[in-house]
Amino acid sequence: MESRYYPGVEADVIKLMTELRSIFDEDFEVQTMQVSSTSVLQARKSSTLRDLTGLSAALTIKVTPETGGTRVEIGLQKWFDKAAVAAVALALSAGLLLALPALGAYWQYKLTEYAWKVIEAHIARKAGGYVPPMPGRCGTCGAAASAGSTFCAACGANLRAGLSCAACGAVQKDPNARFCNACGKALTTG
Repeated sequence: MESRYYPGVEADVIKLMTELRSIFDEDFEVQTMQVSSTSVLQARKSSTLRDLTGLSAALTIKVTPETGGTRVEIGLQKWFDKAAVAAVALALSAGLLLALPALGAYWQYKLTEYAWKVIEAHIARKAGGYVPPMPGRCGTCGAAASAGSTFCAACGANLRAGLSCAACGAVQKDPNARFCNACGKALTTG
């Protein structure tokens, strides 16, 4: 599971879970549960073939308020039967669930990215504005950035602080700036 910690931000877990649930309500079977202080949402596409072959897996989102911040984890895991939730409560709170092999990698990736955007928008609202991007992500659009990239492949934003503007030579301090803070020229190449 991918895990992110947001220091200094106490998320409104109920509101965040409601926002996340709205992503999945139409085409997915959704369940939510509370295990200790962790709120868990699972969403899966259900079909008879998947259920009969045991290949039914769910995108699982766990939100845990922690001292000084909020931790969010997203990954593909086994669908929990409501009756079995009590039996796995201890393992879930300890984070010891085993992830199933990646099934439907494309839809999982897209849903995961969309869920992270919803979560980070919620966190930014609770933090009163800007939340710095996670390492390896573009601060402008949130897309994954390859190591060593100068510009974002998705939106063209400058990914490296300390580079000079081609027009005036000013050193850029904001790695997410798209325009030079000295001359106003675009930092991206067309």
